[in-house]
Amino acid sequence: PPPPPPLFFLMIRRPPSSTQGVSSAASDVYMRQVNDKRSFFHFIHFFQSNAEHELIDSIHNALIEKIDVIIFNPAGYTHTSVALRDALLAVKIPFYEVHISDISSREDFRKKSFFSDIAEDVYSGHGTNGYLLALDDAIKNK
Repeated sequence: PPPPPPLFFLMIRRPPSSTQGVSSAASDVYMRQVNDKRSFFHFIHFFQSNAEHELIDSIHNALIEKIDVIIFNPAGYTHTSVALRDALLAVKIPFYEVHISDISSREDFRKKSFFSDIAEDVYSGHGTNGYLLALDDAIKNK
């Protein structure tokens, strides 16, 4: 039989802020290793930006590109961006929210996420392993 159709992932996130010293470049290398090890029949598209409008455009483009799942680290936009929330709701693509640090142990204003209630699941405080957990969950639930 032919191989299963590829499962597409889109990782959209800002560079880590309070993330145990993980640089943006190191995070990209890590995710590429994830792609190599865990997704023989899967394609992972990476997108990273500090600009909210670019993140929104990428979410909208995910619909056009037929992305199946979004793995999203909203970072500083976690508690501020209604526009990103609206974009995720508009495209109706299942997504997993990832935070390298545990947002529940941070300042009070950082504990409220605009995304957690609409995410398939939330991985917070697992370090970069949160991306692996989200990826495994997405593959398992596809």
